[in-house]
Amino acid sequence: MTVKVGEQAPDFELEAFDNGAFRNVSLRDYRGKWVVLFFWPLDFTFVCPTEIKAFNSLVDEFGRENAVVLGASVDSVHSHKAWCASSLGPVKFPMLSDFKKDVATRYGILQQQKGIALRGTFIIDPDGVLRYAVVSDLNVGRSATETLRVLQALQTGELCPIDWKPGQKTLGK
Repeated sequence: MTVKVGEQAPDFELEAFDNGAFRNVSLRDYRGKWVVLFFWPLDFTFVCPTEIKAFNSLVDEFGRENAVVLGASVDSVHSHKAWCASSLGPVKFPMLSDFKKDVATRYGILQQQKGIALRGTFIIDPDGVLRYAVVSDLNVGRSATETLRVLQALQTGELCPIDWKPGQKTLGK
């Protein structure tokens, strides 16, 4: 089953490497907050660290918007830890391990033939409803800044035109 925008986002509980330690993280832990959930294909790759570093640099801005960032791949938490220690550096959001590939499957982004997740970005509202989903192929990185802008637009509850930015008029006002 694949979730669609406007539907309840599938709950999950996954092991995470977070702030130097291992812990379990579930989507329900963040009820009442906006959640930005993004998947990258694999640790120790070329495009993925650029995205992780971009989301990492915006964690505080997402926090000011009552949002948390959760990153995930099909790698183990031990791989996440080794990647941070060897080249990625500290990451300020939980790095989830979807080792069994259940969550990637439920969110419709598991590339079966390779056994890895496509680049999926999901914004989930405080009630657990999926409000935004973008999926791209393995070779094209996404924009963390655009994800933040979309989150801010969703939070207005208004119609927002192309390239809308906070402080600008919406189409409803």
